Amino acid sequence: MTLATLAAGISGAAAEPVKEGRTTVIAHRGASADAPENTLPAVDLGAAVKADFVEIDVQRTLDGELVVIHDTTLGRTTDVETKFPGRAPYRVADFTYAEISTLDAGSWFGPGFAGTQVPTLQQVLDTLHGRAGLLLEVKSPELYPGIGADIAADLDSKGWLNADARAGRLVVQSFNWDFMREFNALAPEVPAGLLGGPPAPAEYAELSTWADQINPSHTRVTGGFVDLVHQYGMETWPYTVDDPQRMRALTALGVDGIITNKPALLSDLLKTDAATTR
Repeated sequence: MTLATLAAGISGAAAEPVKEGRTTVIAHRGASADAPENTLPAVDLGAAVKADFVEIDVQRTLDGELVVIHDTTLGRTTDVETKFPGRAPYRVADFTYAEISTLDAGSWFGPGFAGTQVPTLQQVLDTLHGRAGLLLEVKSPELYPGIGADIAADLDSKGWLNADARAGRLVVQSFNWDFMREFNALAPEVPAGLLGGPPAPAEYAELSTWADQINPSHTRVTGGFVDLVHQYGMETWPYTVDDPQRMRALTALGVDGIITNKPALLSDLLKTDAATTR
């Protein structure tokens, strides 16, 4: 199955990019409703359907390669148990990149994706460059000492830090807020996102001195939360929303972006709603 075939079969694949001032469209793990999550086909398709940003998860192999995969173990989205029996619990950190590169990360999603590999961060950066922004989640950084410096080095080597990183093409986020504080000190030019929350009201002032986004589950988002985030000069991109009614409800609350497995659907909905209010 080719990218062109996939894109042609998805409503909104030829849609215009969301205009400035509109709700930002973020493709969760790529266009993961239509291609296996966190793989190059999903990333490629997220860019092809004009998502503003593509979200990915980054971890580190035993030999120090940065790879793009959500779970800290390999079993759910690869054939690791068949290829490497007896290596349970199949942690990403216990395998070299050479080993991980032999795994099939696509067949679980559908036979058309058989043989799809777990990509490296550098491969994703090459795929996205100039096509869409990157929302990079650092997954469980406490498992990978020094991963912040490794990520910054990869971003820099591919030119993602040479230009103004605050021009709207890169955000780094994590559920580990202590790590994000450290990463912000390491790379203050990169907007910092805090996954989870919302925090207690008394915390917003201090967080706003270094963080740029607070991104909770959409189930935690209220009008009061959005107002408070904006009061302190931050943004919110809640996750993960595939239902059109909930997309509209969040837009009405004033969220700045929405993370979705169905970026073409969200883009089409925003365009339709904008046209009806003219």
